[in-house]
Amino acid sequence: MRELSLHILDIAQNSITAESTFIEIEVHEDTINDEIIINIIDNGKGMDESFLKSVADPFVTTRKTRKVGLGISLFKAAAEMCNGRFEIHSKLGSGTTVTARFQRSHIDLVPLGNMAETMITLIMANEMIDYVYKHIFDGKTFVFDTREVRLVLESVPLGDLGVLQWIRDHIDEGICEIKRVYVE
Repeated sequence: MRELSLHILDIAQNSITAESTFIEIEVHEDTINDEIIINIIDNGKGMDESFLKSVADPFVTTRKTRKVGLGISLFKAAAEMCNGRFEIHSKLGSGTTVTARFQRSHIDLVPLGNMAETMITLIMANEMIDYVYKHIFDGKTFVFDTREVRLVLESVPLGDLGVLQWIRDHIDEGICEIKRVYVE
């Protein structure tokens, strides 16, 4: 994939399929330690030990439409290709945590991509799920939490076009602020 955000979208879609009601996405960029760490944490159905051991195999999938599931294996390969590592922790009935680490300066590391669009896409896929997006850049943190937005909106749905535009702008501005990039 051309962007890490597309890997994140794919893994989060797995969380939606696993009937999660809460998905947390964390992106840690650390220029001093030269790494990017991505965590995707859900409270979905989880996986038993047997399935967990083989989940990175592209020919192991729960899909009924096709017999290949490349998302996890491609994300793992991307991390390992960039002097990183990949881990999945899961327990049946307790959810799943996916962690990918990348060497930030590695020549083969693809860009992070547009995380605001990724979050909008996830909200549109299932606006009843609570999402938290946390982006940490050299110790400065931006957090977007749909639970907080719902409290303010009351009866206005997250899928409302005006709300989605505000969410997009809010995430873009938050990331720019922690990275000290100012857009006029």
